[in-house]
Amino acid sequence: MLSTQGSTLTPSVQRFPFPFREDSYRYSTNVEPAPQFVSTDAGGWGDRLIEIDPHYRSELEERAAILDRDPSRIAMLAHMGPAVWDTITTLLPVLAADYPDVMSFTRERRRCHWRNDLLRLDINFVIGDASTLPMEPLRFIASQIQDDIALLDQREGALWLDAGVITFAADWSLGFDVGMRFLEVHGPVPRVHEEQIITRAQQFLMRLQPGEKYRRTNWTMTVDRRLDTSTETYPQWGPDRLEVVDDPELPKRLHLRVEVQHLIRLPQSGAILFLVRTHMISLAEISAVPAWRQRLGRVLAELPEDMADYKGISRYRDAAANWLLGG
Repeated sequence: MLSTQGSTLTPSVQRFPFPFREDSYRYSTNVEPAPQFVSTDAGGWGDRLIEIDPHYRSELEERAAILDRDPSRIAMLAHMGPAVWDTITTLLPVLAADYPDVMSFTRERRRCHWRNDLLRLDINFVIGDASTLPMEPLRFIASQIQDDIALLDQREGALWLDAGVITFAADWSLGFDVGMRFLEVHGPVPRVHEEQIITRAQQFLMRLQPGEKYRRTNWTMTVDRRLDTSTETYPQWGPDRLEVVDDPELPKRLHLRVEVQHLIRLPQSGAILFLVRTHMISLAEISAVPAWRQRLGRVLAELPEDMADYKGISRYRDAAANWLLGG
């Protein structure tokens, strides 16, 4: 483990995609080619498209339980079947190349072999034949990676959210948004429409060529490292936002939540694959990296009120900023 000023950094901190390069934050498209390594004050991240970490099995088990409990977290319009198979045959070779000790993928025409030792899975399947997979195709690929998955179809001069598996949403709902235009999905976000950010993002995505990969980061905060903060479960986690303010355990309970979002033009279907991987570390863990502690404290203190409200952090952001900057 790395150390900084006498503190030992866990692998989760060393690989954490700390998103702030300045002491203030505003929305932007902030896209860059992927994958590429980014150095940070704790180590670095970003050299792989699909990141597998020590939470792999537990997060996949949590996703499976959510899907069993709430089938609305997985949705696919009828015309998106080819895009799902395109996702499978795009991501499994990437996993096999990045983790050759525990995963392998071979393909001969439509016949494929997939081995994943981390899940004790060894299967043969035929592309386009769902009966050869252990579960329906979209759920299958979501059972192999920690990322949430959204698939955007391009037609009528726009992008449409027409399929996805979203179990770790940050206060939104796939069941509500599926079938919407890309611009409609981002309707509630403050400032981005006046500044044409979402319009420019859509234009950028529609120009992607088959196989091109880009990424961006987004962030918010979450109480108690809860991955599932979807709209559907708000009654379970919403009250924590107020309750945590006076809790002496606030530094351990409040987590900086960063999404690494990969954007890939699938080669066969032409759909846009949108991967959303959620990483979280607590304020206590952040405090082990002095540069991060100061920067996050300043970002929270300076963040405009409308942006804090949209991110759902307005109740506790002053308490968090005061703790970070007072240490």
